[in-house]
Amino acid sequence: MKRITAREKAATGPSAISLDAIRVVQLLEPPEHRRLQSLLRKHHYLGGLKPVGERMFYAAVDADGRWLAVLVFCAAARHLKARDRWIGWSQAQRDRRLCLAANNSRFLILPEAHRPNLGSRVLRLALDRLGADWMARYGHPVLVVETFVDPEQFQGTVYTAQGWQELGLTDGCGRHRRDYYVEHDKPKRLFVRELVRNARRSLQAEHLKPALAAVEKKAGARCYLKGAELRALCGHFRDLPDYRGRTESYPVSSLVTLMLVAILCDAPRGQKDLAKLARRLNQRQRGALGIRPDAKGFFPAPSQSTFSRLLAGLDAEALNRLLLRIQAKVRGEPPPGELIVVDGKEPRHGPGDAILAAVTVPGQFYLGSALVDTKTNEIPVARELFGTLDLEGRTVSMDALHTQDRTARELVLEHGAHYLMSVKDNQPTLRKNIDAAVPLPPAGFSPSADHAHRGPDPGDQQGSA
Repeated sequence: MKRITAREKAATGPSAISLDAIRVVQLLEPPEHRRLQSLLRKHHYLGGLKPVGERMFYAAVDADGRWLAVLVFCAAARHLKARDRWIGWSQAQRDRRLCLAANNSRFLILPEAHRPNLGSRVLRLALDRLGADWMARYGHPVLVVETFVDPEQFQGTVYTAQGWQELGLTDGCGRHRRDYYVEHDKPKRLFVRELVRNARRSLQAEHLKPALAAVEKKAGARCYLKGAELRALCGHFRDLPDYRGRTESYPVSSLVTLMLVAILCDAPRGQKDLAKLARRLNQRQRGALGIRPDAKGFFPAPSQSTFSRLLAGLDAEALNRLLLRIQAKVRGEPPPGELIVVDGKEPRHGPGDAILAAVTVPGQFYLGSALVDTKTNEIPVARELFGTLDLEGRTVSMDALHTQDRTARELVLEHGAHYLMSVKDNQPTLRKNIDAAVPLPPAGFSPSADHAHRGPDPGDQQGSA
């Protein structure tokens, strides 16, 4: 057996590594992940890790395929004051766009591979491909990266050499569970870097670029109301009758308040979406809503089926009366001179029946609504809705679907109202008569109560559309 001299060993050791030959490869297979974790447990001062959310594993290899270093990128820290100030985004923007940031949670150069400039070379190669790899795997890129450096262990020289910016020390707290942090009294140095030009400007913009818009849609909405605010909202619905024989975890007032919260958060309001929003609430918020804790003191989140049963069994008339009472308490009575607009709306998020609603403009006061099921259309429903509203002396506006003799007569003769109706080409005779009898409105015409062409006076018994 040939004996290797010290000079020959040096020629094949770390000093022989060619920086130009180094490549960074993505680790995709489970055996590679297990090897990476084994190396971290053996050589990294923090040991192995269980990355949360989206993640990416890399190894730096030489020309012969030998591993020289390993890196792990995973989801960015949720709460990081210095980083959030550096980016300049709001709390709501951070929650919707956090997946566009990543955390370099582990970077290990293997003991036998240490040599000058190796760390900088490996880090640059990893960052060069990180955005494209993230896009290929998760459908969106990474715009900024962050990392923590223990000042008792390292100086962060590798990151500084690669253009990372130090933002100072963290607060010395670590995430223990969702929305629960504990102090560990070991502040870390925080380093950050933009991966693309003007990344921070994009993240703090009012609207993301179209190519990134799907990120916010996937993230969904969150509720930022405090416990006192949620309790106040829930208190408005205490008098709603329960459709169940026995109330267990979720009082009706809690579920209806969650539906109101979805409106305030501009969140989708299908049963599945409501359940998703409920899961995003923390324990304090769920407790403030009046949700009852389980045997372990945990406040559960209502499921999709719970909201389905609520929508099927809720007393709609009682809810409507309560909403009007809440509106009067918060905003006062609707101004009597405002135009009343009756319009139907189809569900935006999933299947369901249409709703015909009456509101005032420009004040946007809610006056009432009615369900339009699949067995009918808006025309007879609108006539039933008129009977629930105080229309005396008011002007009611509707679209061309409601331009009907009977509808107009009922408004005038039975409810003492004026009307403003549209006429389109689907009623050619009426359109022709109107063009001949009514002059065109002046430029800048606004369909308000003061400028609209009204129907006949309620005292005119011969009035029609």
